[in-house]
Amino acid sequence: MDQRSEVLLRQARLFQGHLLLVGLPADDLLGRLPNAYGWSWHAGDQAILDASFPERSQFGVNVPNWGFDAAVIFLPKSKDLTDYLISAVAARLDGAELFLVGEKQGGIKSAFKQMIHCGKPRKLDNARHCQLWQVTVTGAPPAVELASLIRVFNIPLTNGLLKVVSLPGVFSHGRLDHGTKLMLKHLDKLPSGHLLDFGCGAGVLGSAVKLLYPHNTVTMLDVDAFAAASSRLTIDANGLDAEVLVGDGIDTAPINLNAILSNPPFHIGVHTNYSATENLLRKSAQHIARGGELRLVANKFLKYQILIEKHFGMCEIKAINNSFCVYRAKRS
Repeated sequence: MDQRSEVLLRQARLFQGHLLLVGLPADDLLGRLPNAYGWSWHAGDQAILDASFPERSQFGVNVPNWGFDAAVIFLPKSKDLTDYLISAVAARLDGAELFLVGEKQGGIKSAFKQMIHCGKPRKLDNARHCQLWQVTVTGAPPAVELASLIRVFNIPLTNGLLKVVSLPGVFSHGRLDHGTKLMLKHLDKLPSGHLLDFGCGAGVLGSAVKLLYPHNTVTMLDVDAFAAASSRLTIDANGLDAEVLVGDGIDTAPINLNAILSNPPFHIGVHTNYSATENLLRKSAQHIARGGELRLVANKFLKYQILIEKHFGMCEIKAINNSFCVYRAKRS
């Protein structure tokens, strides 16, 4: 059981009504709170919840239409996403209770201040390295449209500008991160055919490839519904034709790809997690056609070259700076 869920269950008497669990972990909390429903945007968590509690959790970027008389938000990593979730949920809870639970290491000790516009927050519990806060929504704020929180920025490419559209919670929201910036300088000599942007975020790499090599088929894949929505907005903003998939890891990717491009994440929430990237490096050769290649950018301290060489053979360092490496490996 997730430690945040354990904190909620210490106060289980408060959560017996029609409850919405926002960003809930994939544990047994729905089983312990039979009148609760979930809202998730992580495809892996949603698959587990669907298997254990059919039709008890909704996947996506918008507040479910279910009727609920209280809600618990599991604090996400992104402050912008927290603002959106609090405003969107509080708009449905005038005079009712809104709770925020999170790990101290994840910033819950200050995040409760984001609830002040809803009422006066009070701390209910402090256990399992977590805190639980409650606010009675006094005068529900107007519903926040997700589209109003979009951030747009332009990236110059050799054949024009790429317009990037990002939503709260998406990696490097509203700006180009340094790793992807380095990768964009080294998209030359890509194989022709079907290319995958793995962990696509706002769709920067996939959209750039489609602009630079319009004859290629481009697919983008991310585990996060907000990222997938952002990628679709970026595609539309540039008038591109590309596919966006939501799935948990490389296992959900197409096969017979001619190239996989990635600036893979190595953090989930407040915890360092390399599993998605390690799984990518271990299995990507199964998804790449002979003669195809993997091109990956990563913090150079991560030392992915050894893993890449283990599963592909020779791995070239195509570019390097003070912080990042671009790796290139070809499937023989």
